[in-house]
Amino acid sequence: MPEAIDLARAEGLGGLPHGFLGRTGGVSTGASASLNVGLGSGDDEAAIAENRRRAAQAIAPDTRLVGLYQIHSARCVTVTEPWDDADRPHADALVTDRPGLLLGVLTADCAPVLFADRAGGIIGAAHAGWKGALGGVTDATVEAMVALGAQPDRIAAAIGPCIAQPSYEVDAAFRDRFLADDPVNSVHFGSGRPGHWQFDLPGYLARRMFHAGIGTVEQLGLDTYSQEGRYFSFRRATHRQEASYGRQISAISLPRD
Repeated sequence: MPEAIDLARAEGLGGLPHGFLGRTGGVSTGASASLNVGLGSGDDEAAIAENRRRAAQAIAPDTRLVGLYQIHSARCVTVTEPWDDADRPHADALVTDRPGLLLGVLTADCAPVLFADRAGGIIGAAHAGWKGALGGVTDATVEAMVALGAQPDRIAAAIGPCIAQPSYEVDAAFRDRFLADDPVNSVHFGSGRPGHWQFDLPGYLARRMFHAGIGTVEQLGLDTYSQEGRYFSFRRATHRQEASYGRQISAISLPRD
């Protein structure tokens, strides 16, 4: 029996078509087995295309998957019509008010964040690694949604599978970047071995989004690093000196009338 697609959902997104997918249920083999959707992962292109088809079908059938060339930035784009994968813009977040589009972001330790103002009919998705998080990618997503007519206090956000604090060791220079931006950020760093700290990426993102006025922020509490059978992890692959690693997808869509 083929493995089923692992799909986690967030209660706070109000039943909109969405999902945070894991690594099972695809056709890739080797280090990228099995539902690797990363266009830049070096995996077989036909396998990636099939995996992306399966992922979209599992989340929102009869939609057009729209993704980005992710660059660890705070740039957000507004989507009015689909584009080909070869033409995807360089950015790390996207928003829309158009049904039929499935907004997707890829991760392998960075945090996927899905957004919805259900009453306003506006959704968003963001890829938030530490650089994008500190640079304000979630703030940019909220601003772009507001420009389409969303109200911050109506927006619900969900932080999906990402590297969790017990797995995310950083050095003092990393911590200093966040403290220079705001000394209050010290609350997101737990003590570790000498000269090192444990960083709470989802906790940092949640606090930042609450400060942006978002009404609901949900953390799924899923650790990509420690759950090897369930998620891809860049840091785990790096620690093992593996040549490549896969990416999982998180996506959201508006229902058609």
